[in-house]
Amino acid sequence: MEANVLIIEKLENGELKTIDERHWNATMLAMMEHANFLYVGGKEYEMIEGRLDVENQKLEVLVLPINKAIE
Repeated sequence: MEANVLIIEKLENGELKTIDERHWNATMLAMMEHANFLYVGGKEYEMIEGRLDVENQKLEVLVLPINKAIE
């Protein structure tokens, strides 16, 4: 199994921004089942939910950025 995967960041204002799109193989898809966080472009994100776009044969993963700053 392989799929085209879009990583979509939910911005603070509620808008959605695609930050990555690439073809994932079966190994990458299987590893996603065991992860809650991912790195894209050197930034860490929490995976919130996934949506399967049947019409376009894509898996869309909604993420939120992790703020590592100490308050």
